Parts: sequence; C-alpha cells; structure tokens
Amino acid sequence: MHVITRKRLLEFNKKHPDCATSVESWYRIVKHTNFNTFAEFRQTFPSVDRVEKLTVFNIGGNKARLISAIHYNTHRIYIRRILTHAEYDRGDWKE
Repeated sequence: MHVITRKRLLEFNKKHPDCATSVESWYRIVKHTNFNTFAEFRQTFPSVDRVEKLTVFNIGGNKARLISAIHYNTHRIYIRRILTHAEYDRGDWKE
C-alpha cells in the first residue's frame, strides 16, 4: 500500500515517543502489503474498525488511534489523523 502521508506519523512519534515503535511497525506492515479488502486488514490487524467511510486502527495496545481513508482499487491509504486514545475519545476528529 502507498501510505499518504507519513509526515503525520513522524510528527506524532515526536510528540509521543512511547508509541513510536508501534507506529513504525504498523507503517512497515502496511507499506509492504497490498490489502484488497477490509477483511484482509482485519486478518493482520484484528482490532481495526470501520467508522462510516473511515478505517480506524488501534495502535500500541490502545495507546493511539490512526484514522485513515483507504482506496483499495489504487492501494492507497490516506492518513487523516493519528491521535492518542484520550484525544480520539473526545470525538473532535469526526467533524
């Protein structure tokens, strides 16, 4: 998959170094795998969920949530936001 944009991941890792290893692991797996369906993502990431048109990944054992839009036909994943669990629970990202 082509991840757009990794910059958001790097910025998050600077703010939250305790999550950096998990975020980088997620990135390496996604970058080197072409997922064709949500079910394929679920096989690799059992805690992934759909929220309306977005796909939400639980990263680092509930430390972070990565919100993305996935285009399976072009094998692109657009990172909308990456938040701590507390930030995610506030729900501001839904706006």
